[in-house]
Amino acid sequence: MPFLPWNQIDTVLLDMDGTLLDLHFDTHFWIEHLPKKVAQLTQKPIELCRADMLAHYERVQGRIEWYCLDYWANELQMDIMSAKREIEHLIAMREDSLPFLDALRESGREVVLVTNAHPNSLSLKVEHTQLDAHIDTLISTHEFNVTKESQTLWQKLQARLQFDPQRTLFVDDSLVILTAAKQFGIAHLLAVRNPDSQQPEREIKDFPSIADYRTLLEEIRQYPVEK
Repeated sequence: MPFLPWNQIDTVLLDMDGTLLDLHFDTHFWIEHLPKKVAQLTQKPIELCRADMLAHYERVQGRIEWYCLDYWANELQMDIMSAKREIEHLIAMREDSLPFLDALRESGREVVLVTNAHPNSLSLKVEHTQLDAHIDTLISTHEFNVTKESQTLWQKLQARLQFDPQRTLFVDDSLVILTAAKQFGIAHLLAVRNPDSQQPEREIKDFPSIADYRTLLEEIRQYPVEK
């Protein structure tokens, strides 16, 4: 279990996909479902379409385009939201997320979702999980037109939320994004070892990491925030 000084944490910033939700939906959509849709549309072999899509993902990775459904709709000439709804039954919360969120809220901490997901994708996931009932504020970085990989995002987010970086915990499954948060000065960082339920657990050395938030509940409750 990672050591986190809960008596020094007032604000908790949380990623969504792979952190609160099972990443399996997104992995399946981008790697399997979307290339299959492109193959049907273009009459090209699915393996060729998948290879082309993977190369395209790599070109825009980390930029707002990678996460932007409007960008992909335009690039592929396809209704991306309709394609997502075809497999929406795969959208699921991690089973340890709700106990974690509820313990954080009950302890008096401010809980904020900060996702690179497009607002339409965020809405679809909220529709299926009622995530918004357990979080104080939900933010898509599209509001700022820049991603969590960028220092500009962290500056804009801090200006909007007025959090103290020294008393903030940030949880994400992306090591690149955790590194950006560390560079900005977020004092407490936590990586997720098992973002996708269908993939093996990862070994993470650069950050404190976790595979089950329920191991944290006792300590969270032990150190409530004094209002």
